[in-house]
Amino acid sequence: MSESNARYISNLTKDTYALILAGGRGSRLHELTTWRAKPALYFGGKFRIIDFPLSNCVNSGIRRIGVITQYKSHSLIRHLVRGWGHFKKELGESVEILPASQRFSDNWYEGTADAVFQNIDIIRDELPKYVIILSGDHIYRMDYGAMIAKHAESGAQMTVSCMPVGVDEAANAFGVLSVDENMRILGFEEKPANPTPLPNDSTKCLASMGNYVFNTEFLFAELKRDAENSGSERDFGKDIIPSIIKDHPVYAYPFAAGDAGANYWRDVGTLDSFWEANMELVSPVPALNLYDRRWPIWTYQEQLPPAKFVWEEHNRRGEAINSVVSGGCIISGSTLRRSLCFSNVRVHSYSQIDETVILPDVEVMRHCKIRKAIIDRGCVIPEGTEIGYDHDKDRERGFRVSSNGVVLVTREMLGQPVGF
Repeated sequence: MSESNARYISNLTKDTYALILAGGRGSRLHELTTWRAKPALYFGGKFRIIDFPLSNCVNSGIRRIGVITQYKSHSLIRHLVRGWGHFKKELGESVEILPASQRFSDNWYEGTADAVFQNIDIIRDELPKYVIILSGDHIYRMDYGAMIAKHAESGAQMTVSCMPVGVDEAANAFGVLSVDENMRILGFEEKPANPTPLPNDSTKCLASMGNYVFNTEFLFAELKRDAENSGSERDFGKDIIPSIIKDHPVYAYPFAAGDAGANYWRDVGTLDSFWEANMELVSPVPALNLYDRRWPIWTYQEQLPPAKFVWEEHNRRGEAINSVVSGGCIISGSTLRRSLCFSNVRVHSYSQIDETVILPDVEVMRHCKIRKAIIDRGCVIPEGTEIGYDHDKDRERGFRVSSNGVVLVTREMLGQPVGF
């Protein structure tokens, strides 16, 4: 990128206000989101999902950010205050929490468009030329500056980021676009049962990533019009986009996942996809490079001692093979293979753990065998427990078994005190 082009994009991002929609329930994750919003869910051994769009903003040069919260937001807000509360408003930067507060209505947020509409006064105070609206519940790495530049150059009033997704995967899950040769959007369906395939590939369709760039005044006008429509569901995908594509220039921005090893995107909306995305990270060279100093993922994590591995006897050796182990963990006389441990995990002797995602503050007692599982935060796995070896027995004990055989275990399933 030339210096002049970099400066051009920098000026655009400085004139952009970001809104992250982080009020999602994440119902397809079942008990993992019983006590927390999906954007607050842990990921990657150290982070929460919300850290990824926030880090993308900062790394893209967007430093005025609002996070819209609603569903069971306590742990999300606590994380934002601890990890993202250091921005200096007097320097033109801020991460503000925008909970539903009935600013323009007697109702809570009724949809994605209504969530933005109820914060119009806050956006207007920032005086941005552009507003970028972002999904807060995907794991991805994306330079928003390139998308904003393309939006400005195309003369669009709205730009929608998109990428090819399998037709079966997109059905009932993603908004699906149809475009012309110039990427102008001709049609938009919100979570169709039978997505329209790409002209050159019947197995894939063009799916919306839920990230939008708007010219600010156009956004305000359309939100006001939508708010006055009694038949609207107050949603960008269901109402705003379909209503404007005929009479206004609305363009698609193709996101090339995996481009030059930089761009990355994963939907982690199901137990299987959440498990798979975490498991990718234990590969020697994962698709998502968390070690790239040029594009750091920022977060909050308490100060903890280093991970520790103890005992070296014939059948009692503390070791982790092809695994990710975070700070504060003690692996005592047990073996982890292709597993991922968040902070403050304790694994006691003679246990075997394979292909398992273990969230913070879990304690695995002696002689346990766990395979292909997700262990929720704070669980204490009783001595001698086997998980993932007999799914009928797993179900009898109240554990959830996914369609691909991933076993979810929570404190409530174990009869232990619940929490987020």
